[in-house]
Amino acid sequence: MSALALAARNVWRNGRRSLSTFLTMTVGVCALLLLGAYVQTVDQGLQTNFVRHGGHLEIQHRDFLLYGDGNPAAYGLADYQRIIDAVRSDPQLRAQVLVITPSLRLGGIAGNASANVSRTVFGRGTLVDDQNRMRAWNAYGLPIKPGNLALQGSPPNAAVIGTGVARVLRLCGALAVPDCPPPVEAGAAGGAAQPAGLAALSELSQPAKRTAMDAAVPVIQLLTAGETGAPNVADLNVVKAQSQGVKELDDGWIELHLARAQRLVYGEAAPRATSLVVQLDTTANLAAARERIAAILARDFKGEQLTVLGFDTINPSYGQILGMFGALFGFVALLFSCVVLFSVANSVNMAVAERTVEIGTLRAIGMQRGAIAAVFVWEALLLGLACAVAGLLLALGIAYAVNHAGMSWLPPGTVEPQVISVGLWGEYKIIANAVLTLLIVSLLAAWWPARRAGRLPIVDSLRHV
Repeated sequence: MSALALAARNVWRNGRRSLSTFLTMTVGVCALLLLGAYVQTVDQGLQTNFVRHGGHLEIQHRDFLLYGDGNPAAYGLADYQRIIDAVRSDPQLRAQVLVITPSLRLGGIAGNASANVSRTVFGRGTLVDDQNRMRAWNAYGLPIKPGNLALQGSPPNAAVIGTGVARVLRLCGALAVPDCPPPVEAGAAGGAAQPAGLAALSELSQPAKRTAMDAAVPVIQLLTAGETGAPNVADLNVVKAQSQGVKELDDGWIELHLARAQRLVYGEAAPRATSLVVQLDTTANLAAARERIAAILARDFKGEQLTVLGFDTINPSYGQILGMFGALFGFVALLFSCVVLFSVANSVNMAVAERTVEIGTLRAIGMQRGAIAAVFVWEALLLGLACAVAGLLLALGIAYAVNHAGMSWLPPGTVEPQVISVGLWGEYKIIANAVLTLLIVSLLAAWWPARRAGRLPIVDSLRHV
C-alpha cells in the first residue's frame, strides 16, 4: 500500500482527533480568506474614492506640492490647454485617459458682511462637467452610486463651502447645516471682526445689495491674493454646505467654478491652472501612463519645470490606511499560522504515539524510514487540503451573506459611506496564498514528528505498550 493511501486511511480511522484539528484549521483559513478579501476590497474602495475626486495623476509645477500652499497662484501653468491637447493626442494615452481637466488651488479670507464674521479658507476652482464625469469612475464594480458635484447647474459666481465654514460665517440656517447651536457671543476688542471695506472692494457689490441673511441664496465675500500679491475680492452665492469628512478640511473648504476662480486670482491676465488632473480607465495603467506623460512633458515642455504625481503621493492617507490594514492582516496571518502549527504538530505527535507498534510492524516487514515519515507528512497535507476546501466554501458563504447585508462604513477622510463587501469570488491570488500558507505550515508542523517516527527502533516499537 502506498504512503498516500495509508495516510488517507489513517486520517479517516482517527476521525475524532482529525475532526477537532479539521474544525480549528477550517475556521482559521476561513478567517484568513475573509480578512484578505476585505483588505483587498478596502484598497479598491479607497482607490475609487481618491480617483473619483482627484484622478490617478496630477501634472503640476515641480515645486507646487511642497510650496504651493503658501502661494498657489505663483505656480500656475500658463499654457495648460496645450498640455491637455498633447496628452489627448498621444496615440498611447488616447485609449487610457478618460478625463484630463484643469484645477486651480486658491486660498484667502471668506467673510459674511451682514454677520460681521470672517475666516481663512482654501479650496479650488474646477470644471463641473469634467468632475461629474470623473465621479462616474468605478473600475472595480463596487456597489456605489456616482454623485454629481453640488455646483452642477449653478450660476458662474456660485460656491460650495464646508459645513465648518458655514458655522463660522453664521449661515447654518440658510444652508440647513445640522448640529449648529447658536454660539456664545464673545466680547469684541473693538472694531469689526471683518475689514470694513471687504464688501466694498468686491466688483459685484452694490450699495443697496441685499444681505446674506435676507437673500434666498446666502452671499459671502472671498478675498484672495492675486499673482502679484494685490488683493482681489468677489461676491459668491453659496449654493450648498457640504461635510468634507475631516474637520480641518471642513472648517476651511470652498469650491467654485474654474472660470470664476481664475478671474479672481489672475484678473484680466491669461488664466492659469495649478494642476491638471488625469483620470485613467484603470489603475493598472498608472505606471505606464505616468511614464509616458513624463516623457511628453520632457520632450515638448522642457522649460516649464513640470512633474507628474500619483494619487498615492498626493494623498498620503491612502498608504497609511492600507499600511494599517496590512499590519492587521499580517498579525492575523501570524496567529493563524501558530494555531495551525501547534494543532497539526499535536495531532501528528499523538498519532505517532498511538501507532508506535504499527510503525514497528511496518518497519519489520520492510518499509523504509522515509516511507514511514511520508505517511505522517501526507496525513498532515491531506488534512490541510481538506481544511482549505472547507474553509474556502465557508468563506464564500459568509462573503455572500455580508455582500447582501447592506452594511456600510465611513473611511477616514471621506464623506461618502462605503458599502461593506468582501470580494472573495474570483480573487485567485488571495485564495492561492491562503491555501499555500496552510499547506506549508502543515508540512512544517508534521516534519519533525514524522522524522522521529521514521527513526524509531524496530525492536523498541514492537514491544511498546
